[in-house]
Amino acid sequence: MKTGFLAALLALAAGAAQADVTIYSAGPGGLIKDLSAGFTAKTGIQTNVFQATTGKVMARLEAEAANPVADVVISAAWGTATQFAEEGLLLDYDSPNAATVPDYLKMPGAVAQGVAGLVIAWNPASGTPRPSDWADLAKPEYKDLVTLPDPAASGGTFTLVEAFVANGMTDVLEGLAANGAIVAGANKAALNPVLQGAKAAVFAGVDYITMGAAAKGETVEAIFPTSGTVVAPRPMMILKSTENADDAKAFVDYVLSEEGQAMVAKVFLMPSRTDITADRPLIGDLKLLPTEGAPAREAVLATFSGLFN
Repeated sequence: MKTGFLAALLALAAGAAQADVTIYSAGPGGLIKDLSAGFTAKTGIQTNVFQATTGKVMARLEAEAANPVADVVISAAWGTATQFAEEGLLLDYDSPNAATVPDYLKMPGAVAQGVAGLVIAWNPASGTPRPSDWADLAKPEYKDLVTLPDPAASGGTFTLVEAFVANGMTDVLEGLAANGAIVAGANKAALNPVLQGAKAAVFAGVDYITMGAAAKGETVEAIFPTSGTVVAPRPMMILKSTENADDAKAFVDYVLSEEGQAMVAKVFLMPSRTDITADRPLIGDLKLLPTEGAPAREAVLATFSGLFN
């Protein structure tokens, strides 16, 4: 009996010494699962993961603001990092593995885990003409056949809407709304009807999700529009409130290691490191729309809501 009790105490002590890292991550779920497993195998440090959409991650962080739980946060919108930095919530950490990450993909307190691009996700079996630009989806051939994610739930879609507002392109959004485009929730909710053949295309589809579906045999194509698109760096941040700073830094180091970045590339995201290869177009291959000059997040979302109700 005493031996068993002593063993239990030793086990509890060992668990107390082994601090966990709590990670809140916007999708893809398979990536954070693989990164967490690889990190634990490499370091022995256990992880607790909450994976959801950017909107749900932000809501949970807000609900826990008085008693923060997360150590590391990975968002699908770079604006999360700039907002958190302005609010003084981030721990400044420059990972040695970030040496080949371009300056525009890192800032004090945040570094990109990887980068997504926004595309038209088109079903070639839909009987519609192949679109080449965003405005094509407002044409009569696409009447009631287009979905788009809600920018309040999708960080990538928010960045695209932000660029449209900044560049005076809201007429494209107006055309979509008038053409019966449906706001379908988060990214996968917008893509599923297209994969099932009920809709023809997603406006503001996420490239890595679309490419991943195509790689699995789904009838879908990722099309980068001719007028330009946006990329959505996925900021990885350590919260200043963390009580596990060393372990959190070790996790960031792992994600930015060659092994971690290869996992990022495997799910068709662009790696943030320039020395990691990927079987997909990279930032230098894309025409990008600037977002400078856009109003605050609330104003962007209000503009969108006014068009799509």
